[in-house]
Amino acid sequence: MITKRVAIFCAVLMAICLSPNLAAAQNLKLAVHSAILMDMTTGRVLFAQNPNAPIQPASITKVLTLYLADEAIRDGRVRPGDPVKISRKAERTGGSKMFVEAGSDILLEELLKGVAVVSANDASVAVAEHIGGSVEKFVARMNRTARALGMKQSVFKNPNGLPAKGQVTTAKDMLILAREYLQRFPEALDIHSQQYFTYRDITRHNRNVLLARYPNADGLKTGWVRKAGYHIVATAKRGETRLIAVVMGAKTPAIRARETEKLLDEGFRLVGEREG
Repeated sequence: MITKRVAIFCAVLMAICLSPNLAAAQNLKLAVHSAILMDMTTGRVLFAQNPNAPIQPASITKVLTLYLADEAIRDGRVRPGDPVKISRKAERTGGSKMFVEAGSDILLEELLKGVAVVSANDASVAVAEHIGGSVEKFVARMNRTARALGMKQSVFKNPNGLPAKGQVTTAKDMLILAREYLQRFPEALDIHSQQYFTYRDITRHNRNVLLARYPNADGLKTGWVRKAGYHIVATAKRGETRLIAVVMGAKTPAIRARETEKLLDEGFRLVGEREG
């Protein structure tokens, strides 16, 4: 049932994204590499700018990691209260971190908060090892799932989005993932909407500044790598309308936030005009 629904959605989405007049019809040009906006309530794509342009995914890769974790929990293969043994590999993972220690046991639910809220690369590795048995097996599952969801231009090499040769996605593919994630696991927003996370008496903030400054924003995930720039998968809900915006390749965090707010504003305006 899920596969059939996803296939129908992807076919419609591709047809819309290939329309040369879609972005021009909204009279909007964003200062980013690529972007796409959907009214999740109806499934209608409201805006697209280079949606099929390949780019490194950075930390928005973690949306897929969290999707697989929530799927494993729902299937009963793991539980949120499972103690996860931290490996040396997880401890040594660079970039943004929870600063987990090898040999320690940390509850899976705490690791998932670290992944979602502070983009912890070390926690992502620990989650992958716990659910997949190894990072390599988990990444293989990531790519199988991406293909099943219709993410035809995406290849993942790790569970956290750290730079890796051949790791690539598109704004359209990330929209496909975000929509399915929120449809299957809407409760995930309880974590994604958290602005702070504390572990070992260290409190760090969520880099999604829209949570604090854009009305009704409640997710989803930011990312950055030097060669690709600043990304975000953002979502906000007003009334019965939930929008999903994917913005990729902004030059600075400020531009990322500004252009995403501009896109969401346009989306809610369009939905309001249609409903009016």
